[in-house]
Amino acid sequence: MKRAAAIILLVLLADQALKVWVKLTFTIGQHIPEHLDSWYYLHFIENEGMAFGMKLGGEYGKLALTLLRIAAVFGIGFALRRMVAQQASMIQVIAVSLVFAGALGNIIDSTFYGLLFSASTPHEVAEFLPAAGGYAGLFHGAVVDMFHFPIWRGQLPLWLPRVGGSYFEFFQPVFNIADAAITMGIFLFIIAQRRMKHAPSEDPAPNTPDEAPSSAVNSADTPPNL
Repeated sequence: MKRAAAIILLVLLADQALKVWVKLTFTIGQHIPEHLDSWYYLHFIENEGMAFGMKLGGEYGKLALTLLRIAAVFGIGFALRRMVAQQASMIQVIAVSLVFAGALGNIIDSTFYGLLFSASTPHEVAEFLPAAGGYAGLFHGAVVDMFHFPIWRGQLPLWLPRVGGSYFEFFQPVFNIADAAITMGIFLFIIAQRRMKHAPSEDPAPNTPDEAPSSAVNSADTPPNL
C-alpha cells in the first residue's frame, strides 16, 4: 500500500502544482513558446467537461459530471485497497494508482477551483482567494489544462474522400498531468490483463517413465489369490 500511496501523492503534487502555477501566471489562451510553428506548447485553457475536452451540457451536466467523478474515485479507491490486500501484481497496483490519482486530481479542480480562484480571462490572470469571491460555486469549477502537442499540422491530401483538402492537426486535445496519468494507468492495466490471460497455466507435472503409479506398485507386491 505504501507504493500505491507514494504514486498517488507524487501525481497529485505534480498535477496541482502545475495547475496552480498556470492558473496564477497565464491568461486564458496564452501559450509558450509564442511562435506557432512549434510541436509542443504550454497552452492554458479551462475544461468544463471530461478528459481531453469532452463535455456534458449545461450547469446540471457539470454538476452531474463532478458527482460522477467523485463516485468513480470512491469505487477506484475501494478496488485499489482490495487489490493490495489480495496481493495483486505490481503492474496492476501501479495502473490503478495512476487512474485513481488522475481522477482525484481533476476532481480537486472541478470541486474547489471555482471557490478558490477568480475567473481567468484573455486579459487578466486569476487571483487566489479573491476578495469578491471565486468564479463559481462548489462542484462547478473548471479543470485546468495546459499540455498541447500538435505534432503534425497541415492540409489533408485531396484524394481522401470527404475530408480531402481540409485542415488537420495531430494531436489536437489539450490535457494535463491528471489526464496523462489516467491514460497511462488504463494502458498499463490492459497490458497487465493481457499478460495474465496469456500466462501459462500451472498444470501438475505428468508421471515420468521411472515413476509407476502407487496402485500398480501395490498390486505387484501383493501375491495373487490362489
